[in-house]
Amino acid sequence: MTRAAAISAAEKTFDDGRLKAIFARRIAIPTESQNPDRGPDLARYLTEEMQPCLEALGFTCTILTHPKAKAPFLLAERIEDPALVTVLGYGHGDVIRGLEGQWKDGRDPWTLDDTGTRWYGRGVVDNKGQHTINIEALRCVLETRGKLGFNVRYLIEMGEEVGSAGLHDLARDHAGLFKADILIASDGPRLVAERPTLYLGSRGGASIDLSINAREGGHHSGNWGGLLSNPAIRLAHAIATIVGPKGEVRVHELLPKEMPASVKRALADVEPVSGPGDPEIEPWWGEPGFSAAEKLYGWNTFEVLAFGSGNADKPVNAVPPSAIARCQIRFVVGSDPAGFIPAIRRHLDHHGFSDVVVAPSRDAMFHATRTDPDHPWVRWAAASVEQTTGIKPAVLPNAGGSLPNDVFADILGMPTIWVPHSYPGCSQHAPNEHVPVALLRQAMAMMAGLYWDLGEGTHPKVAR
Repeated sequence: MTRAAAISAAEKTFDDGRLKAIFARRIAIPTESQNPDRGPDLARYLTEEMQPCLEALGFTCTILTHPKAKAPFLLAERIEDPALVTVLGYGHGDVIRGLEGQWKDGRDPWTLDDTGTRWYGRGVVDNKGQHTINIEALRCVLETRGKLGFNVRYLIEMGEEVGSAGLHDLARDHAGLFKADILIASDGPRLVAERPTLYLGSRGGASIDLSINAREGGHHSGNWGGLLSNPAIRLAHAIATIVGPKGEVRVHELLPKEMPASVKRALADVEPVSGPGDPEIEPWWGEPGFSAAEKLYGWNTFEVLAFGSGNADKPVNAVPPSAIARCQIRFVVGSDPAGFIPAIRRHLDHHGFSDVVVAPSRDAMFHATRTDPDHPWVRWAAASVEQTTGIKPAVLPNAGGSLPNDVFADILGMPTIWVPHSYPGCSQHAPNEHVPVALLRQAMAMMAGLYWDLGEGTHPKVAR
C-alpha cells in the first residue's frame, strides 16, 4: 500500500498489454458525432463500454439526456465519504470523422495500430485514450490501497466535437449532480511530448463576419473601374486598421487590460517549439514585446480565417459587388467579448468604413477561463507530477485553443486543472492520429501518482 506500488501497477497495466486491449476495444466503436448515422454508436460507447467499466470500480452510473444534445451523457460517481475531497473527471467519447482511406500505410482508423513507437487510431488522443488513462490509473490506486481515499464524479459526453450542445444547460439545471471541489481532466496536447504539462483553462474564441455589399452584380472593370468602389479593396483596408502588418491588434478594446504577474511568471518557464512537420514559428509576428509563450497563452489575437470576393478559381473582368471576411478573436480572461462587436463598429466608423457590416458569425462563442497559476491546487498538482516523473511540468495558464471549460470554471465554480496526454504533432483532427508509447506509459504513472496523493490528504484544504 505505497505510492510506488500504485505507480508500478499503472506501468504494468501498460507493459502487459491491458491498456492496449482497452484502447483497441474503444477505438473500434466509430463514434463520429458529426455523422448522423452514428447515433447508436454514441450511445453504445456509454452503455456497453464505459458504464460496465466504471460500475466494476464501484461507481454508480446514470445516463443523462438534454433536448439540445444529439447524444446522451454518462455521469458516474463513487462517494466514499462526504467529508472527503470530491474530484470531477471529464472526457468525451465522440471523435472527429475517421477519414477512412486517407491514413498512411492503409491504416484503418477504427483499428488500433501499435506499429513502432506509436499507437495509431481515431480517438487515441482525442479523447478516448486520455480518459481511458485516467480511469485505469484510478483502478490502479483503488486496487493498491483498497479504496481511493477521495470521492469521484466522472462525466463523459458524446458531443464535444459538435459544440457540447446541452452541456451548459445540463450543468445549470442540475449543478448538484456535478458538485466537486476541483476538476482534474485530460484533453489537448502537452507543450512538447517529453514534458508533462498542466493547463488551467482555455482561451476563448469569438467569430465575427465583416462584409461589404456595395451593389447588385459585378460590373465590367474596363468600363467601370475607377468609378465604382471595390468591396474587396475596401474590406482589406478596413481590416488593416484593426490588425497591423505584423499581427499586432490595433483596437485596444479587443485586448485585455493587462497580463497578470502570475501568468507572466508561469510563462517565463515555457517555450513553444515547432516539432517535425510543424510550420516554423515566426518570431516577428504578433504582439510586440511579448515572448512566444505570452503571445500564445497570455494575450489575444485577431485572425482572418477566410476572405472572399468574386470567384478566385474563375475570375472575370468585373468589379465584384461584395466581399466578406470570417474573422476570429482568440481571447483570454480579462477581455470583454460582449464588447468586441461594438468596439469594432466604433473603430470602423471612426476610420471612415461605415459601409462595412459587422456581425457575429453563426459559430458558437467559446468563453475564456483560467485558474490562477498561483492557486494552491496548481502548486499541489505540479509537485505531484514532478515527484512521479522527475520533470518540472510546464504550467500553462490556459490552453491556446478552446474547450467547454467554462462549464466547470464558471457555471459549477471550481478550479480546473487539465493534464494532457498528447503532444502537438498528434494529428488529432486529421488522418494518422497517434500517440507516442513513451508518453502513454509516463501518463499512466503520472496519473496514478496524482490520484494516490489525493487519497493521502496532502491536497489543499477545501471548505465544507
